[in-house]
Amino acid sequence: MSKNLQRQNHKKLQQEVEQLKKEEKKWQRKEDDLKKKEKNMPWNVDTLSKEGFSKSVFNVKAENKEQSEEEKEQKHKTFVEKNVKLLKHFGMLHRWDDSQKYLSDNPHLVCEETANYLVIWCIDLEVEEKHALMEQVAHQTIVMQFILELAKSLKVDPRACFRQFFTKIKTADQQYMDAFNDELESFKERVRERAKVRIEKALKEYEEEERKKRLGPGGLDPVDVYESLPSELQKCFDTKDIEMLKEAISKMDPKEASFYMKQCVDSGLWVPNAKDGLDTDGAETEPVYEEAKTETGNQSTAS
Repeated sequence: MSKNLQRQNHKKLQQEVEQLKKEEKKWQRKEDDLKKKEKNMPWNVDTLSKEGFSKSVFNVKAENKEQSEEEKEQKHKTFVEKNVKLLKHFGMLHRWDDSQKYLSDNPHLVCEETANYLVIWCIDLEVEEKHALMEQVAHQTIVMQFILELAKSLKVDPRACFRQFFTKIKTADQQYMDAFNDELESFKERVRERAKVRIEKALKEYEEEERKKRLGPGGLDPVDVYESLPSELQKCFDTKDIEMLKEAISKMDPKEASFYMKQCVDSGLWVPNAKDGLDTDGAETEPVYEEAKTETGNQSTAS
């Protein structure tokens, strides 16, 4: 190989190396620009289809920091306090286009907190027997949940794919719509069950509070004691007839009479008094009648 040819080859290689260095710098600048744009880029699905932007821009995973239940609860509470009006407005929307535009204007609503708020609101509405309104909000709840599920499957931020959901749902085939409607109906049924459980729990708590208020000096419930009395004694308390009560007690076995009278005293059905016609064990004294403060439903108590 001649020296001239060697020089030419060497020069050509140098030129190629220089060109590669220029290309490397050029791509480095592009990469730096992309990172800057990644930080400042709005979270919406439009950027996914723009040339020159990689879909991986939205695949950047947030730092996974495990939150305690208290932190999650506080985060949800703060979010709702700041956005309650916006959340309620979204829950009342009917049309796909309206929902899409509203989320475009308020992309921070596309998150787990919104879905959680809508679920709780649905249960509240069902408890309040606002069934039609519950079904409306339930629809929007499933919309948000479908968006969140789509984001998980694509491994992107939910704000990056909500438009993709609306595009799909507005042109969906029957199979996709059936899946959406089936989930909606299942969700509404779950809401009804949760509401039913909540109502039953509230009733039990109310009944327990009322029962505690009724308890007599001996810690017995006058309603329970009244219902346990023989019918002839119940009739005495219904009519507030002291003479009838004395007569009924006198016909009973002394031990049995003493047991029932002590139950009546401990529950507040019978308020013993030094001048009463009967003492706590059913023995007769000079009769005096007073109405006890405790009442058992429509039955008045006697003393």
